[in-house]
Amino acid sequence: MNLFDLKGKVAVVTGGNGGIGLGMAQGIASLGATIVIAGRNEAKAADALKTLHAMGAEASFIVADVTKKAECVALIASAAAQYGRVDILVNNAGTSVRKPPQDLTEEEWHHVLDTNLTSAFLCSQAAYPEMLKAGGGKMINIGSMMSLFGTPFGTAYASSKGGIVQMTRAMATAWAKDNIQINAVLPGWIDTELTVGARAQVAGLQDSVEKRTPSGRWGTPHDMAGVAAFLASSASDFVTGTAIPVDGGFSIAM
Repeated sequence: MNLFDLKGKVAVVTGGNGGIGLGMAQGIASLGATIVIAGRNEAKAADALKTLHAMGAEASFIVADVTKKAECVALIASAAAQYGRVDILVNNAGTSVRKPPQDLTEEEWHHVLDTNLTSAFLCSQAAYPEMLKAGGGKMINIGSMMSLFGTPFGTAYASSKGGIVQMTRAMATAWAKDNIQINAVLPGWIDTELTVGARAQVAGLQDSVEKRTPSGRWGTPHDMAGVAAFLASSASDFVTGTAIPVDGGFSIAM
């Protein structure tokens, strides 16, 4: 029995056209799964598909605004219609607005919460019936170090990522009976487009992260591939409701 065989499985990865999402898509694709990338940036998705196709993976892109319920339902329905099933869902779509709490507008608050947390709920809800048909499934939600720690410039972001962890636990208890395992991954400081903005806005962030992280470096999207492969595969069949840091030791260092 090969615990890490995903041949014949279909994975939907929201925000999978770059950064952490693409790194996780590559990890899942490396085990033989078909990948469906969901997002809004078609040019960026074209580059991501080239990367996946170069690995020999079967992969496609579906345009979707995952903050809208109807588009989440259509996304899962389209993936299932194209490939016959949906076995794995990675809820990775995310954004941030870096401001002190007194300066956040109501619109900015809702934008971050809807993109990071509500989208994960809506996509999970849409994927649930397809996973029931398949006899089970895997859902992977993307949290953050801000699921654990506070920061003066990330009130909305931290709220959304803390919510991801609790949503993961609640859904895991609800759907364990259906053979659906749901886990969260808490990336540390990963070198992506999102953190390029953070380094530009937060003085000294680059150096402070490197000093605190026992591994002595920022992570890369490739560092997310292994945990995605584990949580998407049968190797994690008795693992559910967890929140796994992938952070080079950042969360355990003083």
